[in-house]
Amino acid sequence: MRTCSLCDREYPRKEPWRCSCGEPLDYATQPLPDSRPAQFARTSGVWDFTDFLPMDERVSFGEGWTPLVEAPGWDATFKLEYLHPTGSFKDRGAATIIAEALEVGADRVLEDSSGNAGLAVASYAARAGLDAEIYVPADAKEAKRRRIERTGADVIPIEGSRESVTAACIDAVESGAGWYASHAWNPAFFAGTATTAYEIAAQRDWTVPDAVVTPLGHGTLFLGLYRGFRALQRAGWTDTIPRILGTQATGYSPIADEQNGPDGERNDLADGIHIRDPPRGHQIRQAIEETDGAAVAVSAAATEREHDRLSAAGFHVEPTCATATAALTQFRERGELQDDEDVVVALTGRNS
Repeated sequence: MRTCSLCDREYPRKEPWRCSCGEPLDYATQPLPDSRPAQFARTSGVWDFTDFLPMDERVSFGEGWTPLVEAPGWDATFKLEYLHPTGSFKDRGAATIIAEALEVGADRVLEDSSGNAGLAVASYAARAGLDAEIYVPADAKEAKRRRIERTGADVIPIEGSRESVTAACIDAVESGAGWYASHAWNPAFFAGTATTAYEIAAQRDWTVPDAVVTPLGHGTLFLGLYRGFRALQRAGWTDTIPRILGTQATGYSPIADEQNGPDGERNDLADGIHIRDPPRGHQIRQAIEETDGAAVAVSAAATEREHDRLSAAGFHVEPTCATATAALTQFRERGELQDDEDVVVALTGRNS
């Protein structure tokens, strides 16, 4: 069953894709293991954590177990999420959402994405033998669009804003064109991104950092980290939940603007987080409140400087990732991070 986090209505697992009140749905219960494993083989991708996952089907390209490396130039540790098979952390959610599609008997999946999520969903759908239809902005990067097309998915370019792309995809879903494999709306995707938290804890011998910093658009990884660390604590595998800190692009920063006031500048470099009205906004705000977290907005100039700095250090990531390391300085200057705190930063997508 799925349930609405606001009004508590319950729905069957396959349909609908959102509550009648307009809010996203989540699984009614979070699976938790009965005991803590002695060790992980680290050979089954996200499915090493199957006891935390609410589906029985499996689809995998060997995603997960990305390196956790020291980054002394930033006084932090980096989780190299861009080293996934299709080049971003979205592979985690794609593995679980396509497994969910198989579980509910879907044969065609629809997704709207500016790039990484569309590629991941199309790739894992192909792996599972499912048809895919990916709605993208008409001005999406040509390289990413071609990669999606090469999976065999139907790519539907939509003129207008990012919100227009989502609206077009939803119209198709509601007309019966397929099952909505949305990285923003479907809880199966967040079950996959939660495995990032499980891995971080496992790679640190079941300790958690003081804080985790990640880019924040729809909140796909932000909420995955929160839910994953919360599940670990509830299972008794860890004692605490780290502070979850999000970084947005100026001009596309609804959560940060609520906390710090708006910034009129538009950061068009960090296109991966150009989301002005995330469907799970209230859940993001709740996660910030419950973890004593925060969100800041990063300018285009700061993004460009950090992108160059990361490349020079050997981290070949897309500009959106650079907002996370740029935000470290802001969080420290604002006193939300102390210099001696143990911080993990997620580098979420590969430069294309």
